[in-house]
Amino acid sequence: MNKKEVPQDEGLMEGRFEDVCYALDENGNYVAVLSKGWMPKNEAMLQAWDVIHEKIEQVRQEVLAGKVSPIAFYMEKNIMDIKLLADYVGLPKRKVRKHLKPEKFIQLDDQILQRYAETFEISLEELKEFRKSLSKP
Repeated sequence: MNKKEVPQDEGLMEGRFEDVCYALDENGNYVAVLSKGWMPKNEAMLQAWDVIHEKIEQVRQEVLAGKVSPIAFYMEKNIMDIKLLADYVGLPKRKVRKHLKPEKFIQLDDQILQRYAETFEISLEELKEFRKSLSKP
């Protein structure tokens, strides 16, 4: 692709960010060129975000139904898995897995809950009072 052919379709970030693409200049050398976006890529990204939002809503409903703890919701919302969350909070994966169960979550002390809250960048109160904060879509 030539430098002048790099797509400049408005993307998801509406001009706030640009992708670096590599294209041929007039001399046939590859050069970095900024692109505002490319419509097929933008559509694929929107579809991926739709799937992520659906999964977050599914987990929110599971929390409200008492099937999983609020940690599961915030983990999903922050696009984390058990290993990544365990690394962030400094706990073994097996403990994080246990904390995903509502009956184990309610037994956690504020020190452990605070580590989760800091990781999710929410207040301790938000984590403890999840029914109030999560009942709003």
